[in-house]
Amino acid sequence: MIGFDIGGTKCAVCTGYEKDGRIVVEDKRVIKTDRGVSPYETVDRLCGLAEEMTNDLSLIGISCGGPLDSEKGVIMSPPNLPGWDNVDICGYLRSRYGGKVNLQNDANACAYAEWRYGAGKGTKNMIFLTFGTGLGAGLILNGALYTGTNDMAGEAGHIRLADGGPVGYGKVGSFEGFCSGGGIAKLGRAYAEERLCKNEPVSFCSSPDELDDITAKSIAEAADTGHEDAKKIYEKSGEMLGRGLSVLIDLLNPERIVIGSVFSRSEALLRKPMEEALRRECIPYSLDVCKIVPSAFGDRIGDIAALSTALL
Repeated sequence: MIGFDIGGTKCAVCTGYEKDGRIVVEDKRVIKTDRGVSPYETVDRLCGLAEEMTNDLSLIGISCGGPLDSEKGVIMSPPNLPGWDNVDICGYLRSRYGGKVNLQNDANACAYAEWRYGAGKGTKNMIFLTFGTGLGAGLILNGALYTGTNDMAGEAGHIRLADGGPVGYGKVGSFEGFCSGGGIAKLGRAYAEERLCKNEPVSFCSSPDELDDITAKSIAEAADTGHEDAKKIYEKSGEMLGRGLSVLIDLLNPERIVIGSVFSRSEALLRKPMEEALRRECIPYSLDVCKIVPSAFGDRIGDIAALSTALL
């Protein structure tokens, strides 16, 4: 089977198969997302790579940021893919190869992959949070993927957690604003700018000229080497992560929450403030039955998710 992982900066094609309750990735190719070409030209490039990798293109899974219509197989104007307006990608691939093609929101695809093969295996009610460039959620409810009325379920990043704070998902103080790679970088830049204006030192930024170079990774590296100012940035993100998760736990009563990307890499910096906030905010009965864990697949989650979508 084939997996297409379509993103705003890069796209990947991978081949693989299911064996003994797991997904095995055989091969993978990556290209940059070229915004100077049409969506179908990009799809053709992906097809060309897939055809180099295998002769069997009868089963294809596509993972892509929303909004999209998974039933019709249409990508509908994702913010990170300008020009991808009402792209009938499933119809296009079916007419080309004559096989089965499935399309799913990337957070939903990751949720399904973790539930079927990874850290959520064996659960009935599970939430997956991307915690990457942005923050999205995929929901497994009563043993099935829940996508909502028009594939918009799980947009947890849009929840406002505070009246002020970083902008994420177009909203000041949103869950995504505090709990995403981009949001952590914004927290760090705001902190560094204020300190540098007072001629005070910042461990992860030595001058105003370097403000734009601050990333979640550079802050984490400073925190991991013991710098307290960098730790405080992650403590704030962790606190807001706990507040956001408390909304989801109280509302959906999951038994497990799986979190990817930044959380997987920086769990040691985020977990304590997250758990403190959860104990303050959550209904104890709901919190007691919910386990919060990192993704089982780490940086491989996009590949596994795209291939898993082929099997939906």
